[in-house]
Amino acid sequence: MQARLTALILFPLLAATAQAQTPPADELKAMLAEVSPARIESRIRKLVAFGTRHTLSDIASETRGIGAARRWITSEMTTCSKLAGGRLQVEEQSFIEPAGNRVPQATELVNVVATLPGRGASKSRVLVVSGHYDSRNSDVMDSLGEAPGANDDASGTAAVMELACVMAGRQFDATLVFMAVPGEEQGLLGAAQWAREARAAGTNVEAMITNDIVGSSRGDAGQADPKRLRLFADGLDPLVRLLTAANANRPASDADARSVAAMQAELLPLLQAGGNEDLPTHQLGRHLKAAAEAAMPGFSVQLIQRRDRYLRGGDHIPFLERGYAAVRFSEPFENFAHQHQNPRTENGIVYGDLPEFVDFAYVADVARANLAGLATLAWAPAPPKGVKLDARELTNDSTLEWQASDDPEVAGYRIVWRDTDSAAWQQFKDVGRASRATLPVSKDNVVFGVQAVSKKGYASLASYPLPRR
Repeated sequence: MQARLTALILFPLLAATAQAQTPPADELKAMLAEVSPARIESRIRKLVAFGTRHTLSDIASETRGIGAARRWITSEMTTCSKLAGGRLQVEEQSFIEPAGNRVPQATELVNVVATLPGRGASKSRVLVVSGHYDSRNSDVMDSLGEAPGANDDASGTAAVMELACVMAGRQFDATLVFMAVPGEEQGLLGAAQWAREARAAGTNVEAMITNDIVGSSRGDAGQADPKRLRLFADGLDPLVRLLTAANANRPASDADARSVAAMQAELLPLLQAGGNEDLPTHQLGRHLKAAAEAAMPGFSVQLIQRRDRYLRGGDHIPFLERGYAAVRFSEPFENFAHQHQNPRTENGIVYGDLPEFVDFAYVADVARANLAGLATLAWAPAPPKGVKLDARELTNDSTLEWQASDDPEVAGYRIVWRDTDSAAWQQFKDVGRASRATLPVSKDNVVFGVQAVSKKGYASLASYPLPRR
């Protein structure tokens, strides 16, 4: 009884009514201000000027095709690295994609990857952000016709390039990886290759964001909302599909057996404990929404708990299929006259993915939303491990415990919770350096999480507690 009273005295219920978010620090504010719509516009127009960036287009020309586009991206990123003192490590990672559904013969593809190494205990944590630099028109196999791809996905590629160049001169705890990948329109090929190699190497990819079709806030019915961005975040659907296939001894797309085994070990216990809306991808979505909205007053991130739009997909899916937390940013509406279309005018309607239909200021805000989420997560510690909810006794209080981190940057821990019908954390309580805390909140009525908080006040992704019996 005395222990229970002590716990209630130490941790009174004085929680805020929303998840704690540190106001943007001066360094974050400076980076947000550096994001340039003019540079983004210049890069989108340059990518469009290559005529087509179809995955199977010309690789030898210096002015047209995917090869020229890829070399230009590499050159731009290398220049940014030099201006930032060379810490941004830029490389072209080539691989041979075998003949398949949308690749008629074995083809060399190249991911452009820029890595900003982290420091200290968090340097092994990897945060990935990508856009795809290939494009297409009405015929997904047309490698010769015009395919400007201004929005899909020069917008996402330009946003990622801007992020890399702005962030390259700063120091972060986690390692940041900025990628421009090919083969998205042919089957998510570049992203799948990188994710496959990362899983095989045991890379600790804590978060992956793809930016795909982020160029306009205006829809095909004239609706417009330049202060809203969709965020698709659901890690359950790919997990269920892969585990179902594995249990039935069927092939699970191209995710290898090691990926399935890793998901079974890491994620299945969360599902068995009722955490189907609290997988790492859901926690990443919550973080990105909260961070962007804290840093950009008036800007809204619409958190959608689906892996993507109906029957469609993006470069985050190969990461989801390998058990990584991965999400997709996309504009609030889509105009399909400007997506996957041959450029033309019919009945007074202009078709084609052209730069005149891109809002460059909006793309800059998308880049800022990414930057806020990435920077605050890269400055935060790793999520707590071994989080448990003590269920050994019948009580209306809730006792949580976790393993204390040996990261010297961890200043303490934060318990967050929400109603079961809420997608976002609603309340929190900082409990200092403790590794166990009791709150007068019934575990039967809410969903809990535990975050590690850095000395600068940045919180990790939340860890969902498994029951302690």
